[in-house]
Amino acid sequence: MTKNVGILIFDDAEVLDFAGPFEVFSVTNQINAERPFNVFTISKSGGIVSAVNGLRVQPDYSIDNSPEIDILIISGGQGTRSLLGDRQLLDWVSRIYESAALTLSICSASRLMGTLGLLNDKYFCTHHEVYEHMAEIAPLALPQPEKRFTQSTDKLFTSGGISAGIDLSFHVISTLLGEAVAVRTAEYMEYNYIPQHATHEQAH
Repeated sequence: MTKNVGILIFDDAEVLDFAGPFEVFSVTNQINAERPFNVFTISKSGGIVSAVNGLRVQPDYSIDNSPEIDILIISGGQGTRSLLGDRQLLDWVSRIYESAALTLSICSASRLMGTLGLLNDKYFCTHHEVYEHMAEIAPLALPQPEKRFTQSTDKLFTSGGISAGIDLSFHVISTLLGEAVAVRTAEYMEYNYIPQHATHEQAH
């Protein structure tokens, strides 16, 4: 069954945070006859987003009209700071997290996860320059700065900065569809994919 992959973007989102996972899931879909994914972008209003360094992106949906989401991917970037006070968007993320099968927090999107209390007593990764801020936002969270990504809960993965979201996306592809599919996608993309294991054990 095709899974809906919704990627949340916003002003000052880091480009590779959303473009990297978009490419991995889209290429997997492109080269597999089963068409396992339907990948789309979402912003709060559905209006054009100006990402970091000025890339303008027209999202497919707003948070009010997006299809049901099976896999939620949340971009990071400088714009995550301004989202911490956006109760409407935080409530939406919380609702989708509860209903989706998986959520992938890329880079500094960990700020949103921490603000929502989803990382308390959980392992997490984020951009190397964001760990200090995360100690203020979510002092009970357990940083994993030496890792590219980790599994924070049974349905939440967090990645390190920018390009690490690509590695996490490949890990999820491998978990859902098998290593061979992930390898074939990486070969098509000419990406040096090295299988890695997420941290599964949880702190008590």
